[in-house]
Amino acid sequence: MSEQKKEGIILKALSGFYYVQCPDGELVTCRARGKFRYKKITPLVGDRVAITAQADGTGSLDEILPRRNFFQRPAVANIDQMVIIASGAIPVTDPFLVDRITALAESKDCEPILCINKWDLVQAEELYRIYTAAGFHTIKVSAETGQGIEELRTLLAGKISAFTGNSGVGKSSILNALEPDFGLATGEISEKLGRGRHTTRHVELFPVSGGLIADTPGFSAFDTDKGEIREKEVLQHAFREFRPYLDQCRFIGCAHVKEKGCAVLEALEEGKIQPSRHRSYVRLYELAKENKPWENP
Repeated sequence: MSEQKKEGIILKALSGFYYVQCPDGELVTCRARGKFRYKKITPLVGDRVAITAQADGTGSLDEILPRRNFFQRPAVANIDQMVIIASGAIPVTDPFLVDRITALAESKDCEPILCINKWDLVQAEELYRIYTAAGFHTIKVSAETGQGIEELRTLLAGKISAFTGNSGVGKSSILNALEPDFGLATGEISEKLGRGRHTTRHVELFPVSGGLIADTPGFSAFDTDKGEIREKEVLQHAFREFRPYLDQCRFIGCAHVKEKGCAVLEALEEGKIQPSRHRSYVRLYELAKENKPWENP
């Protein structure tokens, strides 16, 4: 049979080619059909797709299957969970950075996981307390000693994950602790896909611990200048600990910033919401207010 209909996931997109991994292990190099260009639809790394595969390992990308989510910068789709690497040692992670990323992830139906690395150097108990109280899966990790690595490995299995965090917190060290041959494996896969991974800027999915990890040039570069949440009305839902109180405010359209009769502010006063989390919400709310609706994509 010269051609077969298959489904798979895009591991890499580069120069108009889409490298699709099929369940049977075959890697098919595809071109997208003309209808995608006509409809101005761009397939993304992470997309689950239907393809027509030829006997020579090439094929055509026929259809993009329904997406769970997608991010604009970096361009990636269907991320199940965002693994945020933080640190209480140098560089010390600002909680506002964590809150920006968790809000972005929550708004995209993407589960945030917080890994506090370098626990062998500094036990960042306050950071741990804030995010466990907020309801996030938070792990004490040391890439140096191996603490927390097995717990993280369990969470990665069967999922598509993205790693992010400020520069120097140890993303590469954690990946190498999870998979000692990670650097070698990524090089081998990139060679198989036809181009060295350091010669261009692109997103790529790599197998790690029974799941897939989205690796990009500096994955801390998620577009969070405005949290990518451009509507202030949406932001309140991106803070999970606010949700039980959102329908209990005295006035409709409450901003949860300084209004009288605000159930969120009452929960804050009662210690049910962490002060740093609410401060981050207010900062992001002010950023969202600057957004012009006609600028929304």
